[in-house]
Amino acid sequence: MEGIFMYIRPEQIAEQYEMEVKSISKGRDCFLCETDLGMRALKEYRGSVERAEFLAGMLDFLKEQNIVAEQIFYTKEGEIFARDEEEQNYLLLSVFRGAECDTKSREDMVYAVRLLAGLHNATEQYPDEVPEFVKMNPNALLLLYEKHNRELRQVRNYIRGRKQKNEFEEMFMRQFAGFFEKAQAGTAVTEQLQNMEICEELTGFCHGDYNQHNVVFSREGVAVVNFLNFSYQIRVSDLSNFVRKMMEKNNWNTSLGMELIGAYDSVRKLKPQELSYLYFYLAYPEKFWKIANHYSQSHKAWLSGRNTEKLSKVVAQEGAREHFLQTLAGKVENRI
Repeated sequence: MEGIFMYIRPEQIAEQYEMEVKSISKGRDCFLCETDLGMRALKEYRGSVERAEFLAGMLDFLKEQNIVAEQIFYTKEGEIFARDEEEQNYLLLSVFRGAECDTKSREDMVYAVRLLAGLHNATEQYPDEVPEFVKMNPNALLLLYEKHNRELRQVRNYIRGRKQKNEFEEMFMRQFAGFFEKAQAGTAVTEQLQNMEICEELTGFCHGDYNQHNVVFSREGVAVVNFLNFSYQIRVSDLSNFVRKMMEKNNWNTSLGMELIGAYDSVRKLKPQELSYLYFYLAYPEKFWKIANHYSQSHKAWLSGRNTEKLSKVVAQEGAREHFLQTLAGKVENRI
């Protein structure tokens, strides 16, 4: 019965739109609908009507700026989202068929980062007032790092109290002091950077989750998708997020990292303060925290060897990460 319900629910939602549905399948965090108008995606949406309508308008604006991006469609009744029987809201979005940005292809990654710079340039032309509901707290990065640091301490304290430690816990305790010192140092400098005037100067529209999965090489062009985390914040956070993910996939290859930053800079010139922010975004040991957080959320008795492998990889990559950060620090000093 549950399987039938799961099949009927997206059909009932799709019926609220002006399209003929041929088939529906489960995609990544969505229902994929093959329709007479092309492929569409139904995604759960938990935000406000105002935010959804703003996002639809922004995506239309980006299309006018020649950015290939997904579009949001209105229902037959002119509503921005449809509802199922449980009053859950859904957005209907266009889908681009193609290959995601390949993290083993330098050409793909460089293209994606240039595209990001172009996206940021395009949003600067947005003519309307920025709504309050998309503005992020200017201290968001500092608050995030402080939260991460508290969570790292909690994991450390929990493991320290265990009499019998497994392989992951022993390794975590050996590595904790060194990584936590870097986390604290990054947090302290970030606090110094929280100058309101500088923050306002560096703030702009951000994709909010710019990574390899959200850049699609399609027949319609290289498309940017999944704008549901779209926000107004320190713009270089987008670049930082993308560069960090590419570097983690490529053993923190210094030449790759500098090429990616240079490619962005060639399309949208980075201010000295933005380079400083970029450095401190990347200097925080994010992956170490992420592994610790996953451990704290997991069932400790079922802890898999995968966590140990991931932690070993982070430790093994730290020398390469430090080399990249030193090189980036030199670029920051030269720009200042």
